[in-house]
Amino acid sequence: MNEWNGIAEALRLGGWVIYPLSLLAIFALAITFDRMYVWWRYARMPRDGAVRALPDEHVLRRVDMLFDDSSMPIWRIEGQVETAASQIEREMGRGLWLLETIVTAAPLLGLLGTIVGMMHSFRLIGGDGLVSPSGVSGGVAQALVATAIGLVIALIALFAFNYFSRRVDRLMDDVETFANGRIGDLRLARERSGAAS
Repeated sequence: MNEWNGIAEALRLGGWVIYPLSLLAIFALAITFDRMYVWWRYARMPRDGAVRALPDEHVLRRVDMLFDDSSMPIWRIEGQVETAASQIEREMGRGLWLLETIVTAAPLLGLLGTIVGMMHSFRLIGGDGLVSPSGVSGGVAQALVATAIGLVIALIALFAFNYFSRRVDRLMDDVETFANGRIGDLRLARERSGAAS
């Protein structure tokens, strides 16, 4: 329980900058949990390679369904695959721009809290010397708390941003590999049927 009291006291010392920092932390966590759910639900790769068993909303199944019309020309299927791939990339990367912004904004807000706290401390130092030692130390504490919280938020958002950005890149490689394999199989099947007739 003492740890929670210490955290509450640190937040109180942080000053007004803690409120926008808390908002950034909530956004970062919300985006992270949302992306985790989306990846788990729609982009988890099948272990046995059974794409047909996946739900229709899964990214590989969405690409796989483009090959259902076997009479469609290959150039048309390739165009649809490219369109679907860019749409999938957009959907899977949704919200990552905000995480990237939080990575930059959180330390800057912490720095703003540092400057405000230090200005408060220096204001208490009058022309006759030190006026209020507890006031000066409180301003320094506000400066340090705001900076520390801003850095922690930025680190969490940075790790989440890098993780999901890398996952988007890997997913697009998987989609491209899958689509190229399906297009190759389709070309081979059409060549065989053309040679047989």
